[in-house]
Amino acid sequence: MMEVKAERITKKEKFGDVELETVYRKARIPVPPDTLRKIAASSTVAEDEKVSGMEDKETDFAVLGATFGYCPEFNPRTIMANDYIVCDQDVATTLRDGTVIYSDIYRPVNATEKIPCIVSWSYFGKRPGEGMDEWQVIGVPPGTVSRMAKFESSDPAYWCRQGYAVANVDPRGCGHSEGDINMFGTQDARDGYDFIEWLATQEWCNGRIGMYGNSGVGMTQYRIAAEQPPHLACIAPWEGTGDLYRESLFEGGIPALGFNNFILSSLVGQGYIDDNVAMAEKYPFMNEYWADKIPKWEKIKIPAYVTACWQHMHLRGSMECFRKIRSPKKWLRAHREFEWPDAYCSKYLEDLKRFFDRYLKDINNGWELTPRVRLEVMDAYEYDFQTDRPEKEFPLARTQHKKLYLDAAKASMSFDPIEKESKVSYEGETGIITFDMKFEEDTEITGYLKLHMWVEAEGHNDMDIFVNIQKLDEQGDWLPTSVLGEPHPGAWGKIRVSRRALDPNLTKDFQPVQAHTKDEKLSPGEIVPIDIEIYPTSRIWHKGQQIRVQIAGHYVREGWFEPFFWDIDNKGNHVIHTGGKYDSYVQIPVIPPKYVAGDYIYR
Repeated sequence: MMEVKAERITKKEKFGDVELETVYRKARIPVPPDTLRKIAASSTVAEDEKVSGMEDKETDFAVLGATFGYCPEFNPRTIMANDYIVCDQDVATTLRDGTVIYSDIYRPVNATEKIPCIVSWSYFGKRPGEGMDEWQVIGVPPGTVSRMAKFESSDPAYWCRQGYAVANVDPRGCGHSEGDINMFGTQDARDGYDFIEWLATQEWCNGRIGMYGNSGVGMTQYRIAAEQPPHLACIAPWEGTGDLYRESLFEGGIPALGFNNFILSSLVGQGYIDDNVAMAEKYPFMNEYWADKIPKWEKIKIPAYVTACWQHMHLRGSMECFRKIRSPKKWLRAHREFEWPDAYCSKYLEDLKRFFDRYLKDINNGWELTPRVRLEVMDAYEYDFQTDRPEKEFPLARTQHKKLYLDAAKASMSFDPIEKESKVSYEGETGIITFDMKFEEDTEITGYLKLHMWVEAEGHNDMDIFVNIQKLDEQGDWLPTSVLGEPHPGAWGKIRVSRRALDPNLTKDFQPVQAHTKDEKLSPGEIVPIDIEIYPTSRIWHKGQQIRVQIAGHYVREGWFEPFFWDIDNKGNHVIHTGGKYDSYVQIPVIPPKYVAGDYIYR
């Protein structure tokens, strides 16, 4: 008889010196993918798996979740994965508290000496390729990634041929591993420490361990590396959210629980999952629970190869990682295209191999001469102005922060302050307003932006504001950039105005950071200043093209495959005040050319 467990449980857990009640939800029980597809086809989706606003697509998400979280039968054995790779399957590792977790370890059969290992640590299943007819990643041609690869991770089919082992891990609570899933917290980081130290002692291992992967597989690297396991030699977090509260569940203070609920509902295990969606409802302000999920950047001191996509949700975390880790050996590469095609393209796989060869095999291959920062400067559509432009730091030292003052009367902007006061309003739930300005010379914007505005709510006590920074051509038509072939809405920022208070310890002039410790509702007729953090970008505006600040009370984007939704609290009208004492402006990071000689300009 199958044991019936409660859908949710609570625990008492300590975060530092503070004890809090935490909520866990039951994990998805391992079920064959064809069964899940039948469930999905019948539109039988559990209430707690539904995504608000996406009822017509819930069956698709159920199938997607079945793929991510596929869990094959428990079967410890050693098999030949192909002619040149041996796989030790469902290998047990005992953690410091006695919990047993399982991994699949792939090794080249022809290794004549001890070899390093690359760890893929995330909450999705360690053999998802077995759960489908063909293991395909969006944006990556069929057959590029083998069925041995964990989602968003290193592919043993490539790395074992290069003389590396690959360990695909089911962390605590995932798949057949014991315990309850702890997502991006200290417990998970310590488990990663224990696994790495165990792995380094294996008779085939040279004692050097690396980590690689994007999204969730990058996010776990931040936390584990901060625990400083002695045998973790380097990391390659190729995009990952940092501050889970500020960047995912409450971006700008606006609750965004739907996407996180989808992720949680995809996870498979025998026990329970640290339910950050329920915790967002229980603890809507920053506290010790959320602080425990912020990486301890200052404790990361090993070599790191970091990437960031200018057009995806992990951008802020990736940049925080590069800026704040204490490693003297760190590299950043920022690009336009989505993380998956970037991760598996041959050019950057070879690049990553040079990094791992240097720090996992001690091969003197000149990696240190790689520019510390490489930037893709976007132009329009899939056309980039520059690719892998070398720089020494980020943000760039030669940045000139300039203010473009908003003029509500003309729906325009100007480098000069606006003297006359004016205001413009839009309907809070569906309205959009824009402010435009033409550049009289080629202008590059690279770095962090911020939007400072004076705002008022008519008919309500709060405002949720969504901002995009866009480019228009000479005729005033939108010139988007492309990601996975879809138009991207532009550099973005968000704010719930009642959460406008800033954290003085985290805020910089170019990057306002909200404190999230209280709500400050608006009174009728009250006009307040707000500062909106706009994620960094890198883009060129040619002479005669226009910059646009788009402001709305909702997320403006169509056709994107990820289920991004926010629990918006907008009623009545939003009013933007400009001019005079209402010095509303957008601050842009203008990058001058590196060298100018007459008509010749070198960027």
